[in-house]
Amino acid sequence: MDSRIPGLYKLDPEDRLSEIAEATELSQEAQNKITTQGIDAAEAGAISENVIGTIEYPLGIATNFVINGQDKLIPMAIEETSVVAAASNAARMARSTGGFRTQTSGPYMISQIQATEVDTPRAAKIDILDAKENLIELANEQDPVLVKHGGGCEDIEVQLIETPRGKMVITRLIVNVQDAMGGNAVNTMAEALAPEIEQLTQGNVSLRILSNLADRRLARASCTIEPSELETEDTDLSGEDIRDRIIDAWAFAVGDPYRAATHNKGIMNGIDAVATATYNDWRAIEAGAHAYAAVDGYGPLTTYEGDSDGNLVCSIELPMQVGTIGGATQLQPVAKAALEILDVDSANGLAGVFAAVGLAQNLGGLRALVSEGIQSGHMSLHAKNIAIQANAPEHLVDEIAARMVAEEVIRQDRAEELIDELQ
Repeated sequence: MDSRIPGLYKLDPEDRLSEIAEATELSQEAQNKITTQGIDAAEAGAISENVIGTIEYPLGIATNFVINGQDKLIPMAIEETSVVAAASNAARMARSTGGFRTQTSGPYMISQIQATEVDTPRAAKIDILDAKENLIELANEQDPVLVKHGGGCEDIEVQLIETPRGKMVITRLIVNVQDAMGGNAVNTMAEALAPEIEQLTQGNVSLRILSNLADRRLARASCTIEPSELETEDTDLSGEDIRDRIIDAWAFAVGDPYRAATHNKGIMNGIDAVATATYNDWRAIEAGAHAYAAVDGYGPLTTYEGDSDGNLVCSIELPMQVGTIGGATQLQPVAKAALEILDVDSANGLAGVFAAVGLAQNLGGLRALVSEGIQSGHMSLHAKNIAIQANAPEHLVDEIAARMVAEEVIRQDRAEELIDELQ
């Protein structure tokens, strides 16, 4: 499969889907689900509560990705313009040097059990650790299917933390959740151990729930970009100039959390879009990513450096709590089709894809920011949205958008004037 599909954006949606289906050998059933969106209000009631209907996002495909030597087409569901285009463009720049390389630290989730009002916290810690073997056995009894597939609780740790309400004893379960996101599994284990922890500590157990700071479940991606790939027709800047400006933009984010917040938002544009397309929990991913960015003072999740050959070396590291089975991933037919397009065989593989897309998204955004400016491509797409909102006939949308961009007046009243003028 070749993820390099020039001109895909020029096709209409039906022909575009045909191209993707041919490239990925997408089943006819999956194609039908994508076409119809595949979920009604009744089915949605199995996923959420008080359902009155459903809401659709555009489902786009980012092209050009090579991840660990394999071409990948990336489903992305997002309502923001320029995101899919930026990821595709950055992935194209990385192709000549082999694309993206990824690795993961394993599918480990953490669950916490909080004990308060413990008179002898240090002794309680020792008692919990003495009972570790029995506690792990009890935890694994809660999910024999997970254990059968090689997962389960593998370790127990105890922390004594100082809080505004006094010292607390926190028991941490380290659970291998295999190909699931794992929230339900680790929460069930924590619930089962809560009475045992209460007895061992002689305190009061309150919270028993997972942590979304999944720092035992890291995903990393890297790529190398030759300066010539960074050049753009919209500026006179050399590839070397743009390379240095990207590194300076990253350094700005290192030094200033106000910049780092927007820098990381650019990363999450890509990651959240893939999460939405595959029905993974983007809120959990967001929480984990920003918490990880703040562990030593809030900073960027990516790094940009120059190597001895003058290339731009790009990398990312962040928690990635995603799954290919369980949860809502199997309840939404379009999400199942998106996973079929991605063709990953494990949660670790999916986590690597997420990391690569986040890095590509950030690289694409920074390149635009430091060269022609973020508004150049973004506003041309925005102008089309404004033309459509003004009820422009389909055959006039592109022309009206182009005129508004040229005039640098992108407003609905101007779109309405141009409709009257051109009709």
